[in-house]
Amino acid sequence: MISKNNSEGNSEQMHEEALLTRKYLKNALMNSKTSISGHEEQRRQVEELFRKVAGDGESNSAILIGQRGSGKTTLIASILMDLLGENWFTENTMIVYLNGLIHTDDKLALASIAVQLKLENTVDGKVFGSFAENLEFLLSSLRRGDKKHSKSVIFLLEEFDLFCSHHNQTLLYNLFDVSQSPQVPVCVLGTTCRMDVMELLEKRVKSRFSHRQFFLFPTSNDPERRISSFREYLMLPTKKNLPVNARRHLEDDNPCEFNFLRLKLDETPCKVSGKWIQDWNKHIQDLSAKEEIRRCLKAMYEIDISEQAFKTFLMEIISMISPHKPILNETDVLSVMKKYLADEKILILRDLSVMEFCLIISMKHHCEIYDRDPFNFEMIYDRFVKFANSTKSVQHWSRNAMFKAFEFIAQQELIAPIGQGAKIQKEFQMYRLVLTFGQIAEATKTYPGLPTDIGQWAQSSLV
Repeated sequence: MISKNNSEGNSEQMHEEALLTRKYLKNALMNSKTSISGHEEQRRQVEELFRKVAGDGESNSAILIGQRGSGKTTLIASILMDLLGENWFTENTMIVYLNGLIHTDDKLALASIAVQLKLENTVDGKVFGSFAENLEFLLSSLRRGDKKHSKSVIFLLEEFDLFCSHHNQTLLYNLFDVSQSPQVPVCVLGTTCRMDVMELLEKRVKSRFSHRQFFLFPTSNDPERRISSFREYLMLPTKKNLPVNARRHLEDDNPCEFNFLRLKLDETPCKVSGKWIQDWNKHIQDLSAKEEIRRCLKAMYEIDISEQAFKTFLMEIISMISPHKPILNETDVLSVMKKYLADEKILILRDLSVMEFCLIISMKHHCEIYDRDPFNFEMIYDRFVKFANSTKSVQHWSRNAMFKAFEFIAQQELIAPIGQGAKIQKEFQMYRLVLTFGQIAEATKTYPGLPTDIGQWAQSSLV
């Protein structure tokens, strides 16, 4: 009886630990705004920029350029995460964040600057002749004697290119002007995906810009990095695999137990045993060493190197953890991977209605017979009617309904029109099939609930 109670107690504990693990991994994945791999040189340069303005009072300006999703914002957040952990930086620096999508004119931007510098009450009741006077007053309010003892200000301008459309580029002109004058130490760092951003700057603005540009190009083609990311995102933290600046969140009295409250990822202090963490991490390492999983991860990386798409995949993996399935198994992980590796057109074919799929089969047979000659709706409809008349189990749909289905197939770009067709009736517009016979065959095998007669028709060489 005691043994049974112990077994039930262990089972309940495992269920609770599985739920807590799922909750932690989900929160960690959604809140991982500071984890970035690669771009070490750019990271060093931007960090040096921030350290000089905060420590030496050296003003400067720069632009961080990279395509969307390349990690510009994450890179900056990662640097600030480290610097804000140092008391001297926190005491001497204020950070102002502006976004071109939000702050659409200089008035909104200035109001936000005042709020973020906590000087909105200082401005009340004062009348300024220009934007420059207002900005200068705000910055002068931060002075504490000489330049080295003034509060440093870091201006982060997200979607920098949108600020170039402001009237006379007044905001940019004054920020760059301040970064060159002996006032409060100021660093202006803009982020943009526009490679031609320098062409957008007015001549007077460009003359006050330092012309420092950092480029974030895609990292080198290294699928092994994706495999290591798979491990890092799915493993639970210990003092060995946590970053130095996060290790302080582990409980000092028992480093083998992890407190979710300390990482601010949960509202209640819930602990997971050290044995669970050890077993879980070993299982994730074993999974990442499986040859089939490694092959699929590399294939996914070759299809899409985006970190965001990879995190979406991991979120689906994590969602499979439950009290009834506390440990991820290889079969479940591979099933999710294969869905992401599936041919997009096969997925579209599987989502078609039976009527639409019958038209696709008719097109396939037409292309087989006539060596991929183009076709129009009338040809395909006649071929389907011929098949429908030869079997009693297939429904006869109306001509109008099938024409609507034909148009939907064209909208899905499974067939492509030939010529303009401006003076031709829609029914006689010529199309060509942009699917391979292999894709149609694969979709036929995996189509859910496809009637047997239609499946046999798709696989036959019926003339």
